[in-house]
Amino acid sequence: MGRNAEVTRKTKETDISVKIDLDGTGTSDISTSIPFFDHMLDLFAVHGFMDLTVKAAGDIDVDYHHTVEDVGLVLGEALSNALGDRKGICRYGEASVPMDEALTRVDVDFSNRPYLVYNVPDDLRVKGSFDACLAKEFFRAFSVKGGLNLHVNTVYGENEHHVVESIFKAFARAVNAAVTLRKGPAETLSSKGAL
Repeated sequence: MGRNAEVTRKTKETDISVKIDLDGTGTSDISTSIPFFDHMLDLFAVHGFMDLTVKAAGDIDVDYHHTVEDVGLVLGEALSNALGDRKGICRYGEASVPMDEALTRVDVDFSNRPYLVYNVPDDLRVKGSFDACLAKEFFRAFSVKGGLNLHVNTVYGENEHHVVESIFKAFARAVNAAVTLRKGPAETLSSKGAL
């Protein structure tokens, strides 16, 4: 049985479809009409060792917020669906990734207890059309629909591009570690017996 899922969501603001295979090779087909976001989602697939297709159309003439947030919702739901009952997964994952002057650590727990902690430097120097605030909305939406406790801590960094890239890469590696299947019985890793 493959660990894959497909989810679509259509509203007055966005039309999004996501396909994910957690046991893929890191291939991706991403199209959101937001080039920097496409790049970050591609990094998520590559560094998370999963196959990912994201097709999104949104009201980017208004701004990028709806599209970015809704992709987070749909991608989080797809990943959760691909995990099924979550039996046998490692559950926890962590990764630290440098990107030039930036360093980010991400910790995840696929506990079905959504929560986001998001700490980035207050004094990022480069402001572009895709900023760290948009990334925060993506990760908040992802954590809610994905059912994970997510802590993003950028230790330091000056360039916004480098900071956001280090976040997405660390997130991908932490997710990969958490969704990896443990050796031994395929039981739920919880003293409660359920996540």
